[in-house]
Amino acid sequence: MGPWPGPWPGDETGPPNHLDAELLAHGDRRNVVDHYRYWTREAIVEDLDSHRHEVHVAVENWGHDFNIGSVIRTANAFNVAAFHIVGRRRWNRRGAMVTDRYQHEHHHADIAELVAWADDIPLIALENTAHAAPLETASLPRRCVMLFGQEGPGLSEEALAAAQQTLAISQFGSTRSINAGAAAAIAMHAWVRQHVFGQTL
Repeated sequence: MGPWPGPWPGDETGPPNHLDAELLAHGDRRNVVDHYRYWTREAIVEDLDSHRHEVHVAVENWGHDFNIGSVIRTANAFNVAAFHIVGRRRWNRRGAMVTDRYQHEHHHADIAELVAWADDIPLIALENTAHAAPLETASLPRRCVMLFGQEGPGLSEEALAAAQQTLAISQFGSTRSINAGAAAAIAMHAWVRQHVFGQTL
């Protein structure tokens, strides 16, 4: 959106604290919903914090996978509590399209650190192993950490061993797995259906 049309909101002291004078003057071309147009980043994060969901998202980062950014972008869309990067601290942020700026990010050197951080919050692994239960019929905890692996290698043995549940997305075609970003979106939406819209199994 271009510069604010007409007189700016506020009074002679300036615009309200949640609005950014630079954006009002020059336009807001960020990837945000219209409700947050012209808001400062800090004000957006504060408002999101007031109604974040209790689900966390964690991704194992061993190979600088581009799909991590897609997972984080989806985590922002569903307003998760925070996202966690396990393994390498640096990750490919291009796919996130700067949505990570509105999230809370945590880094854990390995799965053991994530488990220690989570404490009593259950870890739910999303991986199509032979013994995984179907996501479609699973009852997801309201407060949990959804754990995703990378495209190709999937989750490590340590991650699977640490998880309280391992769930798989049912597939009916010939491919062995679906895109990691797509899998994360399906899983987060399943949580939203259960805990935001109250759709029981």
